[in-house]
Amino acid sequence: MSEPFVAGLVLAAGGSRRLGRPKQLLPYAGATLLDHTVASARACDFDQLIVALGGEAGKVRERVHLGGTQVVINPGFGAGCSSSIAVAMGALDPAATTLVLMLGDQPGVTPAIVRVLLAARGEAPIAVCRYDDGRGHPFAFDRTTFEQLRHLHGDKAVWRMLDERAEEVEEVPIAGRVPLDVDTWADYEAVVAASGRSSA
Repeated sequence: MSEPFVAGLVLAAGGSRRLGRPKQLLPYAGATLLDHTVASARACDFDQLIVALGGEAGKVRERVHLGGTQVVINPGFGAGCSSSIAVAMGALDPAATTLVLMLGDQPGVTPAIVRVLLAARGEAPIAVCRYDDGRGHPFAFDRTTFEQLRHLHGDKAVWRMLDERAEEVEEVPIAGRVPLDVDTWADYEAVVAASGRSSA
């Protein structure tokens, strides 16, 4: 058998409509929110790391350290996360056997969580984190799901995919609550407070 090839995908293409400013560039732990999540993804030592940008992509590329990643631009980012996944699948290395999906606005996801997810998934085609209060990211998909990922449409399409393929989903227990993500200013304040860090 060939060695596993694990790719990571950070979804960071959102237009931040509810927030009113690019959430990727919000101050967090001395840098930006996306700097932190990309650094966490980089620390996972993926064989390939893709970052999907869309809204304010030019400003994000100027201000966020994206070294060691492969950036893809999703011009249709307003159609939801599934459109970013579809664009990113076009850049996925043909050798990839597993894809780990991470959110660019969820800084509470650590490399340790990703390692537990990958170690405990077994042979399951899809693995998700089962936190104390429900399912959450990151998710892991094996290559048998890649064709479906390439053709997802609409918002929440990944969650619908989990429902459609429920018998193939392995839930990996992770201690604690689902890490917060950022859609509103209140979310951002909660994320900073939960981290115990200064936003500056």
